[in-house]
Amino acid sequence: MTIEKNCRIVESTVEAACSAVGRNREDVTVIAVTKTRPVEQVEELYRLGYRHFAENRLEGLIEKQAALPQEDIVWHYIGTLQTRKVKQVINRIAYFHALDRPSLAKEINERAEKPVSCFVQVNVTGESSKHGLSVSEAIPFIKSLESLPNIIVVGLMTMAPIDATDVELHQCFKDLKRMQEQVAALNLMHAPCTETSMGMSQDYPTAIAEGSTFVRVGSAFFAETEA
Repeated sequence: MTIEKNCRIVESTVEAACSAVGRNREDVTVIAVTKTRPVEQVEELYRLGYRHFAENRLEGLIEKQAALPQEDIVWHYIGTLQTRKVKQVINRIAYFHALDRPSLAKEINERAEKPVSCFVQVNVTGESSKHGLSVSEAIPFIKSLESLPNIIVVGLMTMAPIDATDVELHQCFKDLKRMQEQVAALNLMHAPCTETSMGMSQDYPTAIAEGSTFVRVGSAFFAETEA
């Protein structure tokens, strides 16, 4: 299986998932998660038309940005960001997918040279092993960000349990979508919250069915390419 064939599978899967629930393909942005992947494979995805890429480590971000054209790539940072690394990361990216604590928000606000599009991470299922704010904490936290002009809450992000059943997946993503709509309805200037970042390689069709606008796809692009 080649990356090009994997891309065709991903694209047909996204299209089918959208079609099944009456959504437009253009409403879903596929983010290619390239963490740990060699530059050559990322360049292949770029050649095949992908422009949204995500990394979870500063070193990987720097390496990929040095190798790829910068004028038309949208960079995302996913996963936990240590406060002490904010100043090295935040002005290299367009989207940050894991805003989950006041200290991090304050550091981003201080270090960012322009407003950063952020997803607030919500631990919808309450798993102790997952990062993110609880359902009850999320909206008060978002409201508290009003005084930080460099934080724009564009949406919410969650990660479903890796061993979730299909029913549990649907519920997890449905709950995040409902919360996103609740925040959007507040009409907060600093938190339009029109987007949801949910769904990864193992569950992105379900996430799309429940309204995800950004899906984070990694291993599905690279399946069997090591052979």
